Amino acid sequence: MPSQQLDRRLITVEISQKLLCLFSADVSETSDGYRVEVPKREIETGNVEPGETYRVALISPEDDTPSGTMSAGDRSPDEPQPPVEPGELRYVEIEDLGKQGDGIARVERGYVIIVPDTDVGERVKIEVTEVKSNFAVGERVEEPI
Repeated sequence: MPSQQLDRRLITVEISQKLLCLFSADVSETSDGYRVEVPKREIETGNVEPGETYRVALISPEDDTPSGTMSAGDRSPDEPQPPVEPGELRYVEIEDLGKQGDGIARVERGYVIIVPDTDVGERVKIEVTEVKSNFAVGERVEEPI
């Protein structure tokens, strides 16, 4: 039976401090239900175990902005607004590492910013490159010496 994608809805959620992993996956139809496949790397890291039950949040990939970013005009006025905007420069402290080794900083309301090539305890200047309803991605900005 061919895979069929389900209609996905955008839901704004706060990311828990207990976030185990973050990845993209398709929802496919099986003979008796639907499936979200967890990448092998998530099992291999040891934080997700086969046979266990986990809470899953689905975030809609459908929007009209480049690279999946959101602009202020795309958000409902009833939704909490992300505390950062694309292109914003700010200093953050890396509090944790994600499962792929990227640094994780938390800002207002626990909002997560993922910063590649950083280590726990670093305080870095970043430029926000991508903003989603419940997380953002930032790139380290090298400061002149």
